[in-house]
Amino acid sequence: MTQFLAPVLTLTGLGIFFALVLSWASKKFAVAQDPRIAQVLEKLPGANCGACGMAGCARFAESVVKGEVALESCKACSQEAHSEIAQLLGIELAKTEKKIALLHCHGGEKAKEKFEYKGIEQCQAAAQLMGGNKLCSYACLGFGDCMRACPFGAITMSKEGLPVIDKELCTACGKCIQACPRNLIKLIPYKAEVYVGCASRDPAKTVAKICSVGCIACKKCEKVCPADAIKVVENLAIIDYDKCTSCGKCLEACPRKIIKRSHGLGSDSERKPAG
Repeated sequence: MTQFLAPVLTLTGLGIFFALVLSWASKKFAVAQDPRIAQVLEKLPGANCGACGMAGCARFAESVVKGEVALESCKACSQEAHSEIAQLLGIELAKTEKKIALLHCHGGEKAKEKFEYKGIEQCQAAAQLMGGNKLCSYACLGFGDCMRACPFGAITMSKEGLPVIDKELCTACGKCIQACPRNLIKLIPYKAEVYVGCASRDPAKTVAKICSVGCIACKKCEKVCPADAIKVVENLAIIDYDKCTSCGKCLEACPRKIIKRSHGLGSDSERKPAG
């Protein structure tokens, strides 16, 4: 019995010794954390969306306090939170324009299908099969990858299977943009009142055959715009928001009604009922 007691006591003694050494070292070499980090973290949204380029809100808070990253990098923060953090850290906020994400496709059920898709209900998966089930290679596939990627619940799916983005909930974090395999979601200024609900660069003859709400590059919007804010480039109407006055003349001129009002998006009438 005694022959086993000595090794046990020796190991126990060594364990206690190393525990004391580690305890001493942790106190001796401990780095005091700036209390402002916790204060900044408390004001952040806590979504850990990663839009700032950091591994989470905690890492972002530490980086902001250390001056390693700009406070404006957090897209999910409200203007009020930004101001409070800036005041806490004694820094001046750069002037930035609030933006929102919008889907540049209004096809949905109006965009014809080239085959019936029975695979995994994900846009990324559908896009891998013959380029997707829509005849238009720019059409929204409608499986909601963007909705699932949004950390703020700003996206729902309409009855037609199109993403509806709530302007008030959207933080322009860009997660939906990354999730869309067709690159159909773009950021536009929050104050903008009109947008082009199409992304097709196909010739007019092709668009006319496969989608009843696609841009046919007729240039009527371009001709009627008094601010010279809209141009047809590569068969698609493009709005210059630095020039656009939101007069609405392009909406009236568009024969296919693909130019839409951006306000009012996210209304309950556009959303698919729960269940």
